[in-house]
Amino acid sequence: MLNFFNQDLYEDLIEAGLGKWQETLPQQLADVFSARAHGKTEEWLQILSQLPEIKPSQIDLNNDYVSVGDAADCDAKTQAQLTDLLQQLHPWRKGPYKLFGIDIDTEWHSDWKWNRILPHLSPLKNRSVLDVGCGNGYHAWRMRGEGARLVIGADPSQFFLVQFQIFKQYIEAQAGKQPVHILPFKGEELPPFNQVFKGRGFDTVFSMGVLYHRLSPIHHLQELKSFLRPNGELVLETLIIEGDDFKTLIPEDRYAKMRNVWFIPTTALLTRMLERAGFKNIRVADVTQTSVEEQRATDWMRFESLGDFLDPNDHDKTIEGYPAPLRATLIASN
Repeated sequence: MLNFFNQDLYEDLIEAGLGKWQETLPQQLADVFSARAHGKTEEWLQILSQLPEIKPSQIDLNNDYVSVGDAADCDAKTQAQLTDLLQQLHPWRKGPYKLFGIDIDTEWHSDWKWNRILPHLSPLKNRSVLDVGCGNGYHAWRMRGEGARLVIGADPSQFFLVQFQIFKQYIEAQAGKQPVHILPFKGEELPPFNQVFKGRGFDTVFSMGVLYHRLSPIHHLQELKSFLRPNGELVLETLIIEGDDFKTLIPEDRYAKMRNVWFIPTTALLTRMLERAGFKNIRVADVTQTSVEEQRATDWMRFESLGDFLDPNDHDKTIEGYPAPLRATLIASN
């Protein structure tokens, strides 16, 4: 999958003032693919090689669906072939997408989260953006739709990278080179941009659904700060618990059947942590309880989902008896 990362990536980094990274990035990519080699890589690459060549008649990155092409762009046989290939890349978790009339009804209505957050952001037009824990890139395409001049996503899942590559391939077939890239890295594997690149960093950094998976949340906040230029904007979305005091929930074992949930604070505690990490102008933009309509099993994600993670008799509790998933988005300045 190293051939996903061509000269376009390095040209985009140079344009954003991050060109020095190309001195180490190729080796870093090679090391990651070597250390985290996946047994299904060849199968995934075979699926990509079978994608039919279709030029989309339209691209829409500003609607709830990331929409590429229309059903009329190909015949029924080709559409059926494409549907089969996409289904072989099950599960589709972040979306929704629409590809040549095929509705990819993903597990998450990621558009709902985006629509809640967007009104509170500084305009993304002409900004460089980093999305840590970006999944298959749904939000990265929405950021590009808002006019971002560069979007770099970071996610260690090579499976999500393959799903992203499908849309990058078809979008670029219609719209030309797009400065949107996903790198197979964990947040802690990224360089401290504003230190390495002489004070330069990203204009906006997103971390959505990551903090509670980190053993040391303060370290994650410090990492995010190191990715931002001076006065850049952080968008932090994470699980919280209700309350105005400085409390946190540390699950005994699993939370909503997830093993790797370590730390769920109140917004008051989260605000204090951001302050201690050096952020300014901190505000709570949104607090929303996740519903079984927003996260659910579909034909494109046929495993257990939120409805299976909640108390069947009380959807305000997880199956373990903890408060049900409540998510807050906080925005802060570097």
